[in-house]
Amino acid sequence: MIAEVLIYVPSIANFRRTWLDDRLNAAQTAALVLEAAPDNMVPKALELELLEHVGAYTVAHKRGTTRRLLAISDMPPDVQETIDLRAMSVSGEIYESFMTLVSAHGRTIRVVGDAPTGGEFIEIVIDEMPLRNAMIAYSVNILTLSIIISVFTAALVYLAINWLLVRPMRRLTANMVAFAENPEDSGRIIQPSARGDEIGVAEGELAHLQQELIGTLNQKNRLAAMGLAVSKINHDLRNMLASAQLIVDRVGAVDDPLVKRLAPKLIRTLDRAGEFCTNTLKYGSAHESPPERRRIALSALVDEVGDTLGLDTNAELRFVNAVPSGLEVDADADQLFRVLINLVRNALQAIEGRGDIDPARDMIRVSARRDGAVVTIEVADTGPGVSEMARKRLFEAFQGSTRPGGTGLGLAIAAELVRAHGGTIRLADGTLGATFSLEIPDRVVQLRPREGDARSAG
Repeated sequence: MIAEVLIYVPSIANFRRTWLDDRLNAAQTAALVLEAAPDNMVPKALELELLEHVGAYTVAHKRGTTRRLLAISDMPPDVQETIDLRAMSVSGEIYESFMTLVSAHGRTIRVVGDAPTGGEFIEIVIDEMPLRNAMIAYSVNILTLSIIISVFTAALVYLAINWLLVRPMRRLTANMVAFAENPEDSGRIIQPSARGDEIGVAEGELAHLQQELIGTLNQKNRLAAMGLAVSKINHDLRNMLASAQLIVDRVGAVDDPLVKRLAPKLIRTLDRAGEFCTNTLKYGSAHESPPERRRIALSALVDEVGDTLGLDTNAELRFVNAVPSGLEVDADADQLFRVLINLVRNALQAIEGRGDIDPARDMIRVSARRDGAVVTIEVADTGPGVSEMARKRLFEAFQGSTRPGGTGLGLAIAAELVRAHGGTIRLADGTLGATFSLEIPDRVVQLRPREGDARSAG
């Protein structure tokens, strides 16, 4: 419509100019007829007929210095406006066109134009009302044509938008609503179209998101079922551990050096298992109790890990405790024991899973060092290492298993316990086998002034 308006403004001025030119041409023809009459004697009836044909009150022609009034009606009205088409600018023609349209009662105008057959100019006096009526009819035709074009264009735009945007958006909306009703139904995943625009990208991303959500929901359901099963198993396991503790207490009374050395360790292991079962039932499998930190001798804890896994008696695989004897770490002993036993057990299973154990080559080595307030512990093995696929989700539950049949819980538990101490755990790069490095910082100690120093400061 804006384009039509911009076209209408000059076109209505051009229509008015053409209409006036036609009247001047008709007046020129009438002038030729009148001048051709012998002795310029033209019957009055013929003169009036020519004026009616031109649509004018008077027709005048100037040739040289002579201006002749060729025809005149009986009662010509007074001229209200003179329009000289010879010196009219474009803006002037546009202005005069709209003045004609807003002149409701019509005016009597004198129109002057070039004389094409000789002479300086020809002029006519006409009533403006026929011109105004013709311009209004022309405007109505333009408006009607503009409306038709606009409606046709709007219909095309509507159909294009409906086909290209509205229908795909309705499809996306309907799919999201249907998917929300049953997000576990994989049959409700949207099938992306072959479009390469934003709609196609949105369909592809929505399909990917729905697939990820279905996988997450299925995993959550499996975890919920597993949590219920763990709760039931823990209840029975606690009873079994209680019975095992009674048996170990009786075995501890046997007068045998080996039994007396191993019985206390077995009792501590059973105590840890019972406490872990209790915490699992109390907090749930996704929560760990806050660490109860204290200074513990790290070397003795590593020895206990080796004894628990039977590595001290394993002739095929060496277990090296390279932790300095005086090194202490500020940590929860039971939780750090769980971290180390998970890492060492994973190393043991990796080496055994590869097969062909060589006593001269294969080993598991635990080392540690203190750098200021941070203790760095490294658990290294000579196994096959960790694949690139497993590295991406190494510390995620049920995702980071590096061997067939593994649950991937060991590293996830270790990472959670280390983070509870404010530390970090990572897989070192460029090492033989796999080397896990964990850093455990000491607790921040808030220094408080002694009472005597406070009084002195006051």
